[in-house]
Amino acid sequence: MAFKTDIEIAREAKKRPIQEIGEKLGISSADLLPYGHDKAKVSQTFIDSVQGNPNGKLILVTAINPTPAGEGKTTTTVGLGDGLNRIGKKAAVCIREASLGPNFGMKGGAAGGGYAQIVPMEEMNLHFTGDFHAITSAHNLLSAMIDNHIYWGNALEIDTRRVVWRRALDMNDRALRTITASLGGVANGFPREAGFDITVASEVMAILCLATNLKDLEKRLGDMIVAYTRERKPIYARDIKADGAMTVLLKDAMQPNLVQTLENNPAFVHGGPFANIAHGCNSVIATTTALKLADYVVTEAGFGADLGAEKFMNIKCRKAGLAPSCVVVVATVRAMKMNGGVAKADLGAENVDAVKSGCANLGRHIENVKSFGVPVVVAINHFVTDTDAEVQAVKEYVKDQGSEAILSRHWELGSEGSAELATRVAEIADGDSANFAPIYPDEMPLFQKIETIAKRIYRADEVLADTKIRNQLKEWEEQGYGHLPVCMAKTQYSFTTDPERRGAPTGFSVPVREVRLSAGAGFVVVICGEIMTMPGLPRVPSAENIRLNADGDVEGLF
Repeated sequence: MAFKTDIEIAREAKKRPIQEIGEKLGISSADLLPYGHDKAKVSQTFIDSVQGNPNGKLILVTAINPTPAGEGKTTTTVGLGDGLNRIGKKAAVCIREASLGPNFGMKGGAAGGGYAQIVPMEEMNLHFTGDFHAITSAHNLLSAMIDNHIYWGNALEIDTRRVVWRRALDMNDRALRTITASLGGVANGFPREAGFDITVASEVMAILCLATNLKDLEKRLGDMIVAYTRERKPIYARDIKADGAMTVLLKDAMQPNLVQTLENNPAFVHGGPFANIAHGCNSVIATTTALKLADYVVTEAGFGADLGAEKFMNIKCRKAGLAPSCVVVVATVRAMKMNGGVAKADLGAENVDAVKSGCANLGRHIENVKSFGVPVVVAINHFVTDTDAEVQAVKEYVKDQGSEAILSRHWELGSEGSAELATRVAEIADGDSANFAPIYPDEMPLFQKIETIAKRIYRADEVLADTKIRNQLKEWEEQGYGHLPVCMAKTQYSFTTDPERRGAPTGFSVPVREVRLSAGAGFVVVICGEIMTMPGLPRVPSAENIRLNADGDVEGLF
């Protein structure tokens, strides 16, 4: 049986004018700032006006560790949102925006798949409403102003060896990880070592996604530490007088984007920090706005639950005062088989034993999510090659873990295929059985927070960090930053820092290579193993196959 591609399905979508989508949530056309006919930003004035509304139920969609077999977390998020609307619930979806880097590298689009997609798909995976460009511009304005301050006399006495603010670019480019800036003579400034991070790892991205309004945004931008003096005194973005201009550049980007699913249900797509090198959640302002407008809000956290869900709970929920009523962990039979040792080429053949063997990875994620005090449902994202015996093996395993697994066929059937999952998730969310709490308190020392995540979530034996890193953490504690949560930068493919170790490994250590203070965002970034904050392109990047066809449509992006 031949199936249509995601892009073929998306191009056949019967989209409604974005004003009609806004009406479903009580947003008038006057409160929408349209970008064409099928996407719009929601005005800050409207957002301010609904703050007195009661909150709906928050549902988090997370997943097992990603494998080449595919999991379909965004597809399930969209399918669940459509399913809730199908069974008569007022629901909205909240996801992140896509970065150009992985789209032209190896990941592909980030709008769902099959008959569970958000549209307009092509625009969402390219420039969309320009938010990422605004973030990149604001970030690099600050970079330029730092170097300009040094050039014109350096009144703040910045130690040029201790400029910690790197530049940003929304594209994978390993050549820019470490550079030498200001070469070419006196007119170009003072040469120094510098580097680039991808925009989705920028602290400006994190701040935009955690700020509650423009005033909060400007304060957080001003709080960013950009350099130190020779006496190790911190220099803030506000000392450079960049916070006001950066806020101006981010004024429109701060407003959430409203689009629609294939079934014309509302979806907010806003912000996009990576989950392996940043905190991996869509913006607080989009999520909290959706909660004021819908009875159920389905959101996702990036990659596996060891990264995205952990940061959603320990960073986003802590900072924004949010609490999920139910968590859905996405798994596939194919991924279970791959975790059980089956090669990708052999995934189409039935192998119940491999499914059972690979379920250990799923079991650990279930246990971890439950440790936050929230009920868990497993969504088995159905593939046409799955057999009844394989699906049953997953269901029985999950039942033994004290949860339940529901087969969902949203990719193939849209909301018709996710109605059972939606019904059960709504029942659990309405049951108020959640008793959410982060897994460590604010007052815990920073290194102990790192150890807590490494041992309780990853199941590591120890954290390896040299004296320089431990002393740096202590210094930040003495400066008043000890209450901050930690944001682990680690491979998404494994509980360990080795991307090749699948399943549920034990008997390993977590090496910490570097720590960075994101004082404006309000967390400490902990870089583990070989993870990079500026990814590189693969041997054959997706960009080689992306082009316009004779009809002017984009080919090769999806």
